[in-house]
Amino acid sequence: MAASARGDAPGPPAETTVSEPAALPDFIEVYDDALDAATCAALVARFDASPDTHPGRVGGGVMTDLKDSLDLTISGNAAWRDAEAALNSALFKGLMAYLRRYPHTIIAPLMLEVPAADGKRHRLTPERIAAMDDAQLSGIVQAVLRPGAINLQRYTGGRGGYPYWHCELYPRDPGAETLHRHLLWTLYLNDGFGDGETEFLYQQRKIAPRAGSLLIAPAAFTHTHRGNRPSGGDKYIATSWVLFQRAEALFGANRGHSG
Repeated sequence: MAASARGDAPGPPAETTVSEPAALPDFIEVYDDALDAATCAALVARFDASPDTHPGRVGGGVMTDLKDSLDLTISGNAAWRDAEAALNSALFKGLMAYLRRYPHTIIAPLMLEVPAADGKRHRLTPERIAAMDDAQLSGIVQAVLRPGAINLQRYTGGRGGYPYWHCELYPRDPGAETLHRHLLWTLYLNDGFGDGETEFLYQQRKIAPRAGSLLIAPAAFTHTHRGNRPSGGDKYIATSWVLFQRAEALFGANRGHSG
């Protein structure tokens, strides 16, 4: 009798459990009460009284179909030094919180090393950042990042806005300053009007302006955004960027913080 092999008949496929993905961060953070109401109101009044405001510009110049605003750059203006300091202070506090939530904001772009108690240099990790106090972290932040020029802006209700979908990172000048932008930030100076949100395209998220709140988000195309037109009142904001230090600083005088 010829030998025969017996195989078990295939049964139904085993059930697989597909877990729902955890909610992922969108890297858009809003910090309420970053600036007090009185300071916000004072900045709005000073802006309205200033003779130095001018039509807002985009990379190609004044194009009101893309951006319709009245702007005032306060950085480098002695009369606005106190306002610049107050805004940068509010931004820095928010930035520290942002970096603690997203430590790879500074870890991923640069192979940073820090001295340790054993006298050796160690690669910076999220765990090491979490163990740092604010003084330690702020030293690293100031070594690798720098504030951009601050612009105050007014968008007239029913007309003004920045409806063009755009990002903040683009090549423009030989010095490549616009390519050094790492994060964008906006501090809303007033509310009490309708609409006027900062809207992010891919994240499908709208940030409603609230006086004193600070918005921080990445500057690249992943966070393409626009400023919707306010209704029933004017919208006032302060806005700028957090930039990388230039290579001359990162790999020259501050080489001890980068590797």
